[in-house]
Amino acid sequence: MKGSMRSPVDPFAVTRRHFFQQCGVGVGKIALASLLTEAFAKTASASASLDPLAARQPHFAPKARQVIHLFMAGAPSHLDLFDYKPALVKYEGRPIPPEITGGQRYAFIRSDAAALGPRFKFSRYGQCGAEIAEVLPHLGSVADDVCFIKSVHTDQFNHAPAQILFNTGFSQPGRPSIGSWVTYGLGSESSNLPAFVVMSTGDGISGGSDNWSSGFLPTLYAGVRFRNAGEPILDVSSPQGIDARLQRDSLDLIGTLNRKRLASDGDPEIATRLASYEMAYRLQTSAPELMDLKSESKSTLDLYGCEPGKPSFARACLLARRMVERGVRFVNIYHSGWDAHSDVFGNHTNNCKATDQGAAALVKDLKQRGLLDETLVIWGGEFGRTPMVESNASLHRSLGRDHHPNAFTMWLAGGGIKSGFSFGATDELGFNIVENPVHVYDIQATILHVLGLNHQRLTFHMAGRDFRLTDVYGNVIQPVLA
Repeated sequence: MKGSMRSPVDPFAVTRRHFFQQCGVGVGKIALASLLTEAFAKTASASASLDPLAARQPHFAPKARQVIHLFMAGAPSHLDLFDYKPALVKYEGRPIPPEITGGQRYAFIRSDAAALGPRFKFSRYGQCGAEIAEVLPHLGSVADDVCFIKSVHTDQFNHAPAQILFNTGFSQPGRPSIGSWVTYGLGSESSNLPAFVVMSTGDGISGGSDNWSSGFLPTLYAGVRFRNAGEPILDVSSPQGIDARLQRDSLDLIGTLNRKRLASDGDPEIATRLASYEMAYRLQTSAPELMDLKSESKSTLDLYGCEPGKPSFARACLLARRMVERGVRFVNIYHSGWDAHSDVFGNHTNNCKATDQGAAALVKDLKQRGLLDETLVIWGGEFGRTPMVESNASLHRSLGRDHHPNAFTMWLAGGGIKSGFSFGATDELGFNIVENPVHVYDIQATILHVLGLNHQRLTFHMAGRDFRLTDVYGNVIQPVLA
């Protein structure tokens, strides 16, 4: 019996390896079970990720299926286009009373700067009697199809943070854009075009690509930039010497390797890579066909006021209609250049000339094709402009307007929105909101709502908490819903 007794173990000599050797099979089973569970989880995740853009059911029955967002970067003046204020004529050249301005700070002017009256004449349009400036006659022709929201406000008074806030719900880069959230929530209805497409006209965009970024969502949900002329997407054509067979064989081999890695790792970015390669391959055929307007009738081209090969905002609007016909879920068109710190008359005359016909034609064209009811069209910028004049000889500025986050106007059409309707109001000088304030978070919540998405339920878990587009804010604007 003495020989069967084990030698005492020195507690200071015990290592983890010794512990596992002594414990034997028990801990091995635990480790194996853990590894198998992880492997099964990765396999399930990989299976679910094989088609991350597959169409998904909304939270409830939607009013709209797609969105076309016409973003007027630089911030148009509500006072000169949509929100006519006769009192501004009376006050022109005189300081606005301090009890109205409340000592608010501005980027380039003092709060006691003199008032500047409307730069354009206004007329009433449609049966709804909407008051619209003379530089927007085409919009006037669809006034009865449009809902004006005259009480929008934001938290930011500089362009880049205000644009990013409107598009992502946060004033700093890094959050997913509206189009990314919509694509994440609903998937795609097109196998040949991206679910989320971005185009731009005019000058540069202050917020840049952060306006259509996927943020912390998989990059598959980011907006795809289309060019307004020439090759629709950079490098969409195959390099010289690469024929269709070689390209297909290369993609198949890369796809096989990526799918093996996806099955082992479950990394959603691998699924993004797979989907991106295949989409790029299909875009070599679908993108040129989309951008070729030769199939459009002369009457349609005349309606938009565009020439097939000439880049313009009108052409981008016509392309947006062609995109939603082909199942694109979200289209952003940025037209920048509205930042009228000087000569608001000349600035807005030129921008309205560039955008009015195309925007109105988009509404008309969608309506006559039976697409307006299922397509939400949005028009607006990142904030408004001051009732006070901006004049600065050292900066060569005169008769302009500064940034104004307190109040501005947007219009919406189609997609479950009331037509021929106006909501909200500002004071007699267009400075503060006096009726039915609408924050940009409310606009975001309403966009998601007409698409059948509850903005409080559409979340993504990251860094230990659930994020959403509207953060902890936002209410659906029920009175503007049809």
